[in-house]
This record gives sequence, C-alpha cells and structure tokens, in this order.
Amino acid sequence: MKRFLALLATCATVLGLTAFTAPQAVAAAGCRVDYTVTSQWQGGFQGGVKVTNLGDPVTGWTLEFALPDSGQRIVQGWNATWSQSGSTVTAADAGWNRTLATGATVDLGFTGTFTGANPQPAAFTLNGVACTGSTEEPPPTPDDDTPVDINGQLHVCGVNLCNQYDRPIQLRGMSTHGIQWFSQCYNTASLDALANDWRSDLLRISMYVQEDGYETDPAGFTSRVNNLVDMAGTRGMYAVIDFHTLTPGDPNFNLARAKTFFASVAARNAGKNNVIYEIANEPNGVSWAGIKSYAEQVIPVIRAADPDALVIVGTRGWSSLGVSDGSNENEVVDNPVNASNIMYAFHFYAASHKDTYRATLSRAASRLPLFVSEFGTVSATGGGAVDRASSVAWLDLLDQLKISYANWTFSDADEGSAAFRPGTCEGSDYSGSGVLTESGALLKSRISTSDNFPTS
Repeated sequence: MKRFLALLATCATVLGLTAFTAPQAVAAAGCRVDYTVTSQWQGGFQGGVKVTNLGDPVTGWTLEFALPDSGQRIVQGWNATWSQSGSTVTAADAGWNRTLATGATVDLGFTGTFTGANPQPAAFTLNGVACTGSTEEPPPTPDDDTPVDINGQLHVCGVNLCNQYDRPIQLRGMSTHGIQWFSQCYNTASLDALANDWRSDLLRISMYVQEDGYETDPAGFTSRVNNLVDMAGTRGMYAVIDFHTLTPGDPNFNLARAKTFFASVAARNAGKNNVIYEIANEPNGVSWAGIKSYAEQVIPVIRAADPDALVIVGTRGWSSLGVSDGSNENEVVDNPVNASNIMYAFHFYAASHKDTYRATLSRAASRLPLFVSEFGTVSATGGGAVDRASSVAWLDLLDQLKISYANWTFSDADEGSAAFRPGTCEGSDYSGSGVLTESGALLKSRISTSDNFPTS
C-alpha cells in the first residue's frame, strides 16, 4: 500500500482527498511533529503522529492538536491514551513511554473518520509548548559522530563494556531475524531507518547454522554476513556476528563449522573496529564445561586474525547463565572461559522470564561482564502479547547496570516480537509509526534516546 507523508507544523504537505502546502516553519520551539496518513478509504483514514522532543527532558507528557472542521473523529488510537472534545484531540502518555529525553521520539497512531475533504490537523502542542520545530534536520545531538566514530574499538574493563577512552558504555540496538528467512528486511532503506531514525548503536546479524542456514551454503551465508557488516559499518553502527546455534543445542556439534566460519569473517573484517563476535547463540542441553571447551577452541581462531576483537560467549540454559536449567551464574564465575576481552551472553523474554531472572542478572553483573545479545518483549516462543510491565522493568534494569542489548527482532515476522507489522518489508517505509508493532514502538522509543557516550 502506498503511504503518504505529511510533515505538519513545518513545511508540511497535506494529503487526503486534496493537497496543499503549509508555510515554512520557524525555528525549533521545544518539539516537532511529523504526521503521516498511512492509509485512507471512503470516509475513513489511519494517521500516524511522530513527536520529537527538542526541549528539556520531560516525564509525563500530553499532546494536543486541533482537527479541522470537516467531521473528523478519532475512532481508535494506540501508544497513548486518546480523547476528543469537539475538535480538540488529546493524547496522553501510556505510562511505559512517559519519559521523553531531549531528542527522543514517540510514535503514536489512530484511525478516524471524516466527511468531505480530509485536511491536516493543526496547532500541535506538547505539554503546552507549540511544536514548531523544523523537520529539515534531525533532532540535535551532542555532535554528528556515529556510535563507532565516538567509541572506536571496544574492550572489556572489569565487568564493563568500555570504549576507546576506557569509559563504560551501553550499546542499544536490534537483532535481525534469521537472514535465510527475512533477507528482504535488510536493505538500504531499513538500515538507514535503523541508524538515523531509530538511532541504533548496533545491528546483530543472526545467521542460523541449521534450519536452512549456514550449513546449506557456507560461502553464500558468509558473504551475506560480511555484506551486512559493511552496511552497518557504513552507517556507524556496531555489527554483532551471531553464529546462531539453537538446534542441536550443543555448540560442539558445529565446532568445525564455527572454526571455518570465524576464521573467514575474522580475517576479512580484522581491520574494522565495529565488529563483535557472538560464537554460540543459545547453548541448551549441554553442560557449562562443554560450552567452555567449545569457546576455548573457537576464540583462538578469531584472535589469530583479529586479536583485539570483542567476543560474546553463550551460557547454559539458552544463554540464561544456567537459570533455565536450574543453575545460576556461579558455574561461570567459578570456572570462567580462559580468554581475555570476552563477555557472557544473557537472554530473556519478558513475558516468560521475570523476577528470578532479573535477580540473577543483578547479582551476576557485579561479577561478570554481561551482554544481552537477545531479548524479547513477549514470551519465550517469540509470540504472544507484549508484557509492557516486565519489558520496562528489564529495560530500566539494563540501563541502570549499563548492560548492552539487542532486541529480537528487526523484522516483519508474523509474531509478537517483531518490530514491524507483517508486510512492511515488502515496501520501503521503515520509519513511520504506522508500520510499527506494539513491541517496535516500545523499543524504538527506548533506543532512540540520546546515548551520551563519555569521551573523557
């Protein structure tokens, strides 16, 4: 479906049954609104409202705007609490998205009805401040440098992920789905959106080994991974190369394949400072001793070509530090992998993994360098409803502990964990609020806030 973009309160183009051009906006005055008519039918339409906070950080917000006198009525809305009185529409934060840092965005959407023409809404205000910010440039940031430009080669210092200035940092980003199934989702437009609109720090490249993945075409899948590494690097994002072992769960089953694959990608990408190697996605049905043995054979292969690279090691029980197998972090603390500059993976799915898992992560974070290389806002199946309360609790904890993360998934899979609505990857719009799922809107609102990476 063709989508029409109207940039309101700025040099907006009005779309509907008729069109006209609004006057040029004045300088930024606290906020900016981009309005999108994502679809329209006889007497009805769907609109998207993207709000960017250009002023001071706010906790608790209310957006108001005026509908034109054309019989427009809001029927249903999402990502906010919607109400309408006469021609005035009010959208208040939904709780989970109540905080808007400077430069942060929130994507709202609604369906409505109209009679006659369907002109633009007007007079947008955020907490009473007129949204007259220019849309010609992105929201202001401390500088124009990308995450890789600022942080350079990453390394482990103590239990932290540190940048080139030896300062602890947190990376926030998204994981692909299996690239054998969703390759159409990873293109120039989608990665531009991830880097520039989502303001993501990283792209995790999920290369399944089995399930029609690497083992069916080693050269072809290696080439695909390298291409995505380049695309991420061009946009200043870190690339996590995920050797996605899942079934069978013992990574030693793929030891020879892992050595071949990592020898190739490490040699090819050794000159880059944006590459992170994740050597075993979710080990399961295997002891920690077996995982440790695998890691101590694969890591030297990477180090031979790329000695400074950061490596993420999967943990027992689907990378739960053993919790899903009835164990805990002590088995790793007491018997760590014999290698330097490594971090340990911790995965969770918010609807399935709650207090016990959060308690484990909190304890382990003071003893082990951790990287949440995969998590979902839904159940461990990847489907079901978004658990907002648990997801927000997890994200707040990761922010507090400065633990980096990649969300599953930057795809349009027909499942609750996907960031995009089904069919999105058949088009070219990856930025509008109308293409986001509930999970996608939540993650975008968190990832797109300012990183404030330390440099001194």
